[in-house]
Amino acid sequence: MTALLGPDQLEQRLRAVGEARYHHLHPFHGLLHGGRLDKGQVQAWALNRYYYQASIPRKDATLLARLDKAADRRIWRQRIIDHDGSPDGTGAEGGIARWLALTDGLGLDRDYVERGCGLLPATRFAVDAYVHFVAERPVLEAVASSLTEMFSPGIIANRVAGMLANYDFITPRTLAYFQNRLTEAPRDADFALAYVKHHARTPEQQQAVIAALSFKCDVLWAQLDALYHAYVAPGHIPPGAFVPDAHAR
Repeated sequence: MTALLGPDQLEQRLRAVGEARYHHLHPFHGLLHGGRLDKGQVQAWALNRYYYQASIPRKDATLLARLDKAADRRIWRQRIIDHDGSPDGTGAEGGIARWLALTDGLGLDRDYVERGCGLLPATRFAVDAYVHFVAERPVLEAVASSLTEMFSPGIIANRVAGMLANYDFITPRTLAYFQNRLTEAPRDADFALAYVKHHARTPEQQQAVIAALSFKCDVLWAQLDALYHAYVAPGHIPPGAFVPDAHAR
């Protein structure tokens, strides 16, 4: 890319990445949302996804420390509160607690989940790569990597409706995490998109932010690839990884 894009053109390019690469296209999600997984397979998804959810505030804390402007830090700080919970004494749950309500509801031992036991190796590698990317790459690219949130409300709405309709072991309470994200994700994406459109001022920077978003899509896709390979087909569960029925309460 050698020509400088206008802000709206850059946004179009970023949205095109999601249309082509976001993990709503992965066949595992079709199975999950369509009720075609058994409980053990849903448990494996929730367990592995917990590691991603629990790593998000650590990722955001590294980026928060690198933002120069106090106004930007105040906005980004809300992401950490959303996941870790409110520090104001109200006892408001964060996203991590709501995800644990999901794994609890699925019958997984909470200590087993929180300690990161039974993770697929690819889950750990992919999530850790994302945390390191945000900590080590330029701030502009780190912010851009979060722009998958532009695409998440659609997949969340489909997930909630599909799972409630198709699984008798799923309740609105166990899916509370996703209800909150329907409002949190668009707010976060609006800020990140405005930041990227303002600060990506050269063709090289614009290409870098597009690549950062593509990388994040790859992180999400790789996690689903691993789940599909281990728990759907061909069903090769790596040594030490979660085996359905072995770690349920």
